[in-house]
Amino acid sequence: MNAPKRILYVSQACIPYLDKGGLAIRVWSMARQLARRGWLVTVLTARRESSGPATVRRIEGVEVVYLRSVGRYHSLTVNPDTWTFGRTRLRSFHLAHIFGLYDLLGPAVAWWCHRHRIPYVVEPMGMYRPIVRSIVAKQLYHRLLGRAIVAGAARVIATSTLEHDELVAGGVPAEKIAVRRNGVDLEEFETLPGRGTFRRQVGAAVGEHLVLYLGRLSRKKGLDVLARAFAGLDGAARLVVVGPDDGDGCLQDLQRLIKALSLDGRVALTGPRYGRDRLSALIDADVFVLPSQSENFGNAAAEALACGVPVVVSDRCGIAEFVRATGTGVVVPYGDAEALREAIREVLHDEALRASVRARAAELRAALSWEEPIAQQERIYAEVLGQAEQ
Repeated sequence: MNAPKRILYVSQACIPYLDKGGLAIRVWSMARQLARRGWLVTVLTARRESSGPATVRRIEGVEVVYLRSVGRYHSLTVNPDTWTFGRTRLRSFHLAHIFGLYDLLGPAVAWWCHRHRIPYVVEPMGMYRPIVRSIVAKQLYHRLLGRAIVAGAARVIATSTLEHDELVAGGVPAEKIAVRRNGVDLEEFETLPGRGTFRRQVGAAVGEHLVLYLGRLSRKKGLDVLARAFAGLDGAARLVVVGPDDGDGCLQDLQRLIKALSLDGRVALTGPRYGRDRLSALIDADVFVLPSQSENFGNAAAEALACGVPVVVSDRCGIAEFVRATGTGVVVPYGDAEALREAIREVLHDEALRASVRARAAELRAALSWEEPIAQQERIYAEVLGQAEQ
């Protein structure tokens, strides 16, 4: 690039709303990485509060515009100032990148991009195929808005081969899709917390294995399968579930299942943990488990590997490719509680594997860093901008 390019990131969630999980974290990670490489980055997002005007903050070289919200349904907000932004500011950008689906920010920005002849890319974040909660409403969204957004995009970003194949199966032309994995922020892992703090906080006894899940408590995460798998696990082990309630009934279902399986005292639900507290949980785990029905990548599993912790993931997680290739854990069929139990048991009993992953933590962090994905994303942007200029 000869001169800095102005790029608009569009996301329903961004910092400080980290309880929205991968969306907020990914958008912020990519925005700050691009800003460091000379891009002029603006993030357009929504205020969670239903009152107050739009606000603008500059954080680590990134401009973040928090639009006022006049209505809310679950995580979806109504932000009339999107249209003002589109009319008055959008034409100053060279390119837009829309993250996620099933909101109103993306369709509005896509409409204004079309009007101002500004190219945009869409990153569905694994949301393209409706699989859980409000499926009929999501199908209606696709008919009214979603398909048009994707059809008008210069590129559609998938973060794994798994997501690429789902997009193609959903009717997205293969030539429009670019695969770019997620990354982890190396700075977070430069100085890891000491071991033992999290174990003491959750009451893990000396010699007791710690099985960890960290992420949103959502029905698509397969926590019911994890509870059933853990119930049949022999030996001294404690399951700790860390993360915010997604509000879809998963937390209540899990609490009832814990009682039904007589797991009181063996399973701890801690609520969300962020920053160093999140790393303390990861560093103390003997195995990290992500049994999801669908994960376009699986950042929490990547963070576990970056902390030197082996993982067990379902074959519906995009990061399964990396786990198989690096021999850093076990991949199991989604929904198979017996296979999940055996995989957890295998990792807990394989001291050589756990020691190997721990010794390779620095190597794994480098392999999972944002450096290569951001460079690839820049190449995608350059291609899109080059085509737009023709």
